[in-house]
Parts: sequence; structure tokens; C-alpha cells
Amino acid sequence: MPSVEESDVGILCYVSDLPGFCGVLKQRYSDFIVNEVDLDGQVVHLTSLEVPSEIAGQKIEERSDPLNADYSLDIESFRELAGDSDVEKLKGFLEQIVAEPHSNDSCIVLSPSSDKAYRTAIHNFFKERLKFLVTDTVDGPDCLSKCVRVWLKSGNNSGRKRDSRKRKSRDDKPFDCRGSDIWPEHGKFLRFHLYKENKDTMEALGLLGKMLGIQLRSFGFAGTKDKRGVTTQKVTVFKQRANKLANLNERLIGIKLGNFCYVHDGLALGQLQGNQFTITLRSISAETIDIIGASTAALGKTGFINYFGLQRFGSGSIPTHLIGAALLRGHWRTAVNMILDPRDGDILFIILAYLTQKDATSKVRKYYKETGDIGGTLRQLPHHMVAERAILSCLQKSPGNYLQALLGIPRTLRMMFVHSYQSFLWNHAASMRVKKYGVHKVVAGDLVCCNGQETLEESTFSHFECEDGSSNEIRIDSLLDDAAAPNHSKVNDASVKVVSEEDIVAERYTIYDLVLPLPGSRITYPSNDIQEVYHVLAENDNVKLNECAHKSKEFSFTNITGAYRKVFQKPKDYKWELLSYTDSNIPLAETDWDVISKSHANSSAKSSDGMNDKIKLSEGMDSLNQPKESGVASDLQESSQMALKLTFTLPASCYATMAIRELLKSSTSVAFHKALSSQSLPGET
Repeated sequence: MPSVEESDVGILCYVSDLPGFCGVLKQRYSDFIVNEVDLDGQVVHLTSLEVPSEIAGQKIEERSDPLNADYSLDIESFRELAGDSDVEKLKGFLEQIVAEPHSNDSCIVLSPSSDKAYRTAIHNFFKERLKFLVTDTVDGPDCLSKCVRVWLKSGNNSGRKRDSRKRKSRDDKPFDCRGSDIWPEHGKFLRFHLYKENKDTMEALGLLGKMLGIQLRSFGFAGTKDKRGVTTQKVTVFKQRANKLANLNERLIGIKLGNFCYVHDGLALGQLQGNQFTITLRSISAETIDIIGASTAALGKTGFINYFGLQRFGSGSIPTHLIGAALLRGHWRTAVNMILDPRDGDILFIILAYLTQKDATSKVRKYYKETGDIGGTLRQLPHHMVAERAILSCLQKSPGNYLQALLGIPRTLRMMFVHSYQSFLWNHAASMRVKKYGVHKVVAGDLVCCNGQETLEESTFSHFECEDGSSNEIRIDSLLDDAAAPNHSKVNDASVKVVSEEDIVAERYTIYDLVLPLPGSRITYPSNDIQEVYHVLAENDNVKLNECAHKSKEFSFTNITGAYRKVFQKPKDYKWELLSYTDSNIPLAETDWDVISKSHANSSAKSSDGMNDKIKLSEGMDSLNQPKESGVASDLQESSQMALKLTFTLPASCYATMAIRELLKSSTSVAFHKALSSQSLPGET
């Protein structure tokens, strides 16, 4: 089965009738630059690698030996929370670490529980009462239960002198090294700007975690950024020194860290307004240059259809919305087979295995498909293939129980498939709305946003996609415990209304107020015939929109709140310019690192020459300033090519590739642009 195409997932229409033109997306990493926009509306840039003097010299307080204190009252409080068995375990553990204070490897595992609230209370008890101990969550004896693990905070050793013996490897550490318990008053979280080239966010943070000797869950971020590009975003890390991270810059390749400061709270998914994009389309060609100017200016004026991009559905042979449909139907075995079967080129699952080679993951899938050997597959399965490992572990314990195996997947990850099917329905509904009623005005029965909100966030999961800078891949290590799953945004029906004839006469709403629902239990459908699109498509897939078709309510629209999404989106702060270049290896846009490098005395001459190689042909802002054809031919050498550089900002849940699609009137698939790129490289036939 070939990779998913735009038409397969409802991406069918355009806003403008203007012709498109040819252009190559992401020929170079620097052709796709993403800078996060934080909650204050500030664009995040890397401007300095230095540690500010006010935090560089600050020392961490030393505390007295906590193990010499009397914790009898705390133990009695723990007895009220936990059972006698766990109390005895804790008392014995405290006696052990008093006797052997330099041991970092010992731990206790408390009794298993399937009650998430109880486990949270246990974690909070240790955070508040026994702060020199650290807890995490591990798998229990069955798929539905988990245990709290407790150990002495490594790197602290209760204020005593450290063992001078060196560890063979940091990778041998079984637990997260979280630093000192007492931290300066300016905040326990170090916030920094992460600049990266050709690395996805999880890969970059995984590398930093290895170098710092900490787990991935110690990091916080608002959303993940695409791999094939140059991106800058804010990241927080728990109890780490700024000097320690700054010193990593000398060893890092394709990653830079800077703009350090301490804050009291770590970042969480969704804490951003959006992303600023600087996108360069190379090898631009059209019948006339006027077509390029008119189409580019029109994008800024009229915007684009706010489709969910291809990355929402994976790029492999098994689109994620098909798995979502199987879950909603209650076809558990089919869903499991779809997840485990071999596939080619699926970005979504490559993300989950980002520390492994694609060939290796494919071989493991093929091995299981051919042999059915669960134990052998688990031994070969990379640790970061979270969904597959969870399913196989449950099937090994309970053969044939496919529902239990699916529930073993961390909730955030397993609900991803259902959200993908929601997006599939939304895209088709948006296309039908455009085909039937056009792109110029609202009609009776439409739904509109009536409270002035810029966006109606459909779900925290929208920050998990890995393209366009908006999204978010999944925090792999965090997903090992369902407590890390984010809450979905609540839908406020008061924020939308059905358009009446009176509203149309009064011209109260524009086409940019138009919204469509993502199916759920608390949404309103349009009162015109667009609502039939949802029901017909769902019926074709044997999916129920208003009732649960099986006993597992989690995989049902009756258990999902639902949300609304704007149908049309205009880019903000929109600018564009046409450039000429002769060397395809020279960057046409400045990255944050280029700016920093040019400010230093050792800035390379190559970077400077590269920017001088460009010839600016014309530029446009919000108005239609079409490039003039006259003078272009005389300015350009015969071997030169044309590029279009765009700069704009989008809300976090929007896809920049859908804006580019509106411009080029062509597919945004990776395969399509790779083929164009190879054709446009000089010297190739």
C-alpha cells in the first residue's frame, strides 16, 4: 500500500483560483526555519551562548545530613496512606541507606496499584515529607497496574562525602540524577533556548539527557519542532546548572544552547502562541513572474484552508486514521496488527524509535510478522518503540487479549489514533464546505466563533506532531506513566453559534469566523447539510458518532469532549521576497546561529559571501506589490535560479505546509518534494 496522499485524507480544495507555480520545499535545512512564539507573543531566538554573570557564580546551599533526622512522624503519616507492608519496606530501606550512604543502586518497589490518584498521592508524600528520596513509576505484575519505586537521590548522598570511585559509565545509572534538594531562590528550573539543525526535538533532548546523565522526563517544552529544518524553542530542565549546559556547546554538533535563566515553573505542552516561519522555496518557475507575485500576495490577503497536514496521519503505508477507525469500531485485533505490521517510511513510528535505525525497526516488525515469537521480538525491540513494546508485553502475559494489550499503551499515545480519525472527518467536512458554499461568506447553518478568540484549541495532542514546527512529538519517557498524559482542552459551546438569516443580513460574521467541529460528546454540528459529511463518512467506516459500539468507552466519541477548529487561516506578519542564486549550496536565509557567528571576530568569510551571493529582485508585504518583470532578465545570469523567501507566523495548531500548498497548488508530501529537489540540483539530468 503506497504512502497516504492528500486526497486520501480530505485535503482537496484551495482558497484562491490563481494558478500555482513550481518550487522546491526544504532542499536545504536552512530553507525551513522555525522560531517558537511564546505565550507573551515574543519570538524565541538564540542570541547568546554565555551564562549571565548574575547566575554564573551562584552556589547551591548545602543542607545538613537528612538521614540523621528523626522521621518517625513521617513514617506514621505514611502508614495512614499506605499499608503496613510498604511501611516496613520504607523503614528497612532507610536503615539500609544510613548504613550504606554511598550506595546509589538500591531501591524499593512499593505494592502495585491500578489507582492513579493513589500513586500520585504516594509521589507527593515523598516530595513533601522525605525530599532526599526520589520516586518514579514502573510496570506492575499485570498490564493495568503500576508500582512506585523509591531510591536515594543520586548525586546527593545526604550531604556526605561522595565515594571517590568513578562509575564505569553514566549509562549504568538506573535512576534519574536530579541534583541537590536545596536550590537557589530564583527557581528550580533552568530555562534555555534550544537551537538545532536537522534534528527533531526528542532526538536533541535525548542527546542532552545522555550527556547530562538525566532522564528525558526532566525536560519540559511547549511543542516539538520538525527535524528537517533549523528551529529555535524554549526548553526547561529540572535542577541543572547553567554552566554545565553551556559547556556542552563545544561538544554538540547541530545543536546550540543559550539564553539561560532560572524560573520557578517548567514548560508544559501547549504553552506557546504559535511559530514564526522563514521558508525558502527554491527553483521557482512559472509562466510569468507576475503569477508568482500575484499568488504570493494573495496568500497574505486571503490565507489558506486550515487542513490537518499529512503528518497528522503518518507518512507510511498504514495511515493512523485507519487504526483510529478500527479502535472506534472495537476491532482490537485488527488495530494491534496494524500497529505491529511492517511498514515503510512511517515518520510517526520512526519518531518513537528515534535512537534506532529505520532498517532495524523494520526487521523487528518483519521478524514478528513471520514468526509470531513475542519473546524473541521483545528482545530485539528498541526501548523507544513504546507502543509496540507495550502491546507485546501485554500479549506475552495475556495471550489473545488484544483490548488489554491496547490499553497497555500509554493513554496519550493510544488516543493519538482516535484524534487522527477526528482530523480525517474534519478535513473532508472542510472540503465539502468549500465546494458547496465557497470561500467568501458564511451561510445559514454555519458554525462561527463568536467570542473573538483567535483560535479554539482542539486538543493538547495538536502539539505532538513533528512537522511545521507546531507540533509535538510524544515525550517518550514520560509516556511510560499515564500520569504524564496531558489533559484535553475543554470545549465551550458558548464560544460558537449557528449562523442565522438575521446574522447574514447584519453581516455580523466573516468567513474567518467559520469553524467546524472535531467529533465528540459536547460539540454542536452545523445545522446545514455539512453535518451529513461526518455521518456519511463515519457510517462508511462503520464508526458510531453518537453511541459506543463496544464496551470500552475510551475508544468512543461518547467519551471524547470534542472541539472546534477554524476553517480558514491567514498568516500573520506576512512578508515575502524573490531572490536570485547561482549556488544551491549557499543558504538564502539567516539562522540564529548565522547572526551570532557574524557578531564574532571568527565569523567565516563563507557565510558572509553566501549572503552577498543573493540578488534581491523584489519584495512584498501585505499589499499586492507584484515583482516587475522588467529588469529581471538583465540582473540574472543565465545559470541563476530564482527562490521565494516567506516569513509569517501561525497559531500552534496550524500547518505551514498547508500554506505552501495553497501557494504552489501542488502536493506537500515528502516524496514529491524530494523528487523535485533531485531534479533541480545542478549537474543532474
